[in-house]
Amino acid sequence: MAIKSVSIRIEEEMLEKIAFVADYEGRSVNSHILVLIRNNIKEYENEHGKIIGDINPEVNVKPARKK
Repeated sequence: MAIKSVSIRIEEEMLEKIAFVADYEGRSVNSHILVLIRNNIKEYENEHGKIIGDINPEVNVKPARKK
């Protein structure tokens, strides 16, 4: 499985708070965010079933930009 990079825009206060929690848990911010993502996927799959294949863009959380 390939490792991909992603950048996010985040408010400074939120970044400071997530860094605080990550440090408390003994993790880097990156590692802590990966734990949060894994937990979110696990919760989703427990409720809706295993995610298989490509995600349909029509179910994307953010709608496509209007032209």
